Amino acid sequence: MSSIPRLFASALLEPSVPLRLEEDASKYLMRVMRLSPGDRLRTFNGLNGEWLCELGPPEGKTAIIIPVEQTREQMSADTPHLALLFAPVKKAETDFIVEKATELGARSIQPVITQFTQTRTVRLDRFNKIALEAAEQTERLDLPEISDLVVLEEALAQLDDDTALIFCDEAGEDESKPWGGESGRAGAALSVLDSLKDRSAAILIGPEGGFSQDERQFLRSRADTYPISLGPRILRAETAVVSALTLWQAVCGDWT
Repeated sequence: MSSIPRLFASALLEPSVPLRLEEDASKYLMRVMRLSPGDRLRTFNGLNGEWLCELGPPEGKTAIIIPVEQTREQMSADTPHLALLFAPVKKAETDFIVEKATELGARSIQPVITQFTQTRTVRLDRFNKIALEAAEQTERLDLPEISDLVVLEEALAQLDDDTALIFCDEAGEDESKPWGGESGRAGAALSVLDSLKDRSAAILIGPEGGFSQDERQFLRSRADTYPISLGPRILRAETAVVSALTLWQAVCGDWT
């Protein structure tokens, strides 16, 4: 069934109840895939699972689909929530971050402004389109919630009280020494993450210039915040995102 086209639909899916698709989805099915009435596709909406659907007769340029049967149930809302907080970088790299965060199961994505953030504007419409396409391709049953750009302090204030903040910055506390010296260096990622199993978490990734010393002190003084090291090499921001999300899924998430 994996070869059958898969699309997101922003409406409730019910057996035999026709659904009109939006313009982009209609164009994709009828012009790109060249499907005809009677052909089948898979549809999900983030609400009630994935459905096998049949393409009905079109209404002009609008595709009509008819749900036939549910093939996958919606995932439980009780699973730990994984959020990504990141400082935007260059356009292509930021697009990559949104795509990979969706593929790796982040349920919410929050761009943040830090002291060294260079990019101060984002396009939510573009982010949502990238996330939608990534979810369609990777068998996700939902779309991540993507929020507008806010300052770091505001983003942290919006986190639920029971959410652990995973702060990806290994630097020590002595600003006068390379990498902050040895005092206060962050713990190895795997051991820290192992202590956070079964908990909702937010992963924080800084910009290319890293975090300022003031931000490090602020974050380390914050309750329920866990600094982690992603290894001895200096990673690009987008590489750090993929690394941190992968480690979390392997230790705490749905890979276990």
